[in-house]
Amino acid sequence: MTPTPRRIARWTPVFLDTLNRVWFGALKTDGYLIREIARPFAVILGVLLLLFAGDSLAGILSDAVNGLLPVGAIAALTALKLLISLDVLIPISLFIAVVVAFGRLQADSEITAMLALGMGPRQLVRPVLGLALGLAVCVACLSLFARPWAYATSHSITRQATATLNVNAMEPGAFYASQNGAQVVFLGSRAGPHAAARNVFIAKREGGQVEVIFADLASPAVAGPNGQRSVHLSGAHVYEFDNGHPMQNQSLVAAGLNLDPDGSLPGAASYSPVAASTAHLLAASDAADIAERQWRFSTGLSTLLLALLGAALSRGRPRQSRYAKFGPAILAYSAYYLLCTTARTWVQHGQVGAFPGLWWAPAALALAMALLWCAPSLRRAWRATPRPHPASPPPLGWRPADSRDAA
Repeated sequence: MTPTPRRIARWTPVFLDTLNRVWFGALKTDGYLIREIARPFAVILGVLLLLFAGDSLAGILSDAVNGLLPVGAIAALTALKLLISLDVLIPISLFIAVVVAFGRLQADSEITAMLALGMGPRQLVRPVLGLALGLAVCVACLSLFARPWAYATSHSITRQATATLNVNAMEPGAFYASQNGAQVVFLGSRAGPHAAARNVFIAKREGGQVEVIFADLASPAVAGPNGQRSVHLSGAHVYEFDNGHPMQNQSLVAAGLNLDPDGSLPGAASYSPVAASTAHLLAASDAADIAERQWRFSTGLSTLLLALLGAALSRGRPRQSRYAKFGPAILAYSAYYLLCTTARTWVQHGQVGAFPGLWWAPAALALAMALLWCAPSLRRAWRATPRPHPASPPPLGWRPADSRDAA
């Protein structure tokens, strides 16, 4: 049938209305759902980052106060710890945000209205899937590239602090020890930071040899032209002890003595799988390397599965409390995180091989998520299944009563 101008004019508004409802309406709904998820996601992630930063900063500040860490390294270590934590904080923030957003939409009957307008579960989960895919890629990049760099940098700063004591910030009346326990400093009295100290006690251990120094006065540490620091001790008494050769023990008295408070330069960094590059881990066969490699590749997948699980868990009755699914969601995430860490520990200690490795934990999550999504369809199919009726009892044979029945 050849289209005529009259038919074209008649069907054009219908076509445009259908296109607007199906395409542009879907885009508006997707944007609305993404905004509803993004707002709580940003708030939850910000709160978790603040809590984690506060906890990390407390430990770092204790080392700085004890003279084990230069003050300038505090901000760097805190930022590195936050960067390391993102591959765990982003998935849980997205998971809780999906549960909170869909719980509010369910409580306000917005989900019911969307379903009444012809939207199905696929249209509702499409924006969740798009947002989760984007964040999963970000988490994977953080875990594969940023996380090992952050670990390597933080280990370098910590290793430097092992050989360096912030002697200018030490307070009197307390023992200050390096992280490896090879050097101990005690100040008897001091007017304040960056001031000279009196009655100084220093003990240094290297292998089986112990060196003890007692000085009447110690000047603040100053850096020389080459950047190496030195402390001048006045009225110093030096005692050297050799546990293997007691006859070589000796002592001496010096009117002035220059001492390097940083000890020796930090040695080469010991190998750590968490600080190794992903390229190195791909060719490694050690159990600890395999566990770290599988953990890095599983974080992006976990982000995607947790978002879909949150959407499945948040389904419920209209006008129910927006926090009705919050408790089960927290329990579900706790169970999954426990499974992942347990699987990683088993692989790391060789109790489980490279296959299945720790992949059985995401597989279990995917199975649970699929069962939750398919549960309504399975229930409807079960109810629609025809069931055989029980066999009816045989019909009763009726006959007229006679004299025998009366007897």
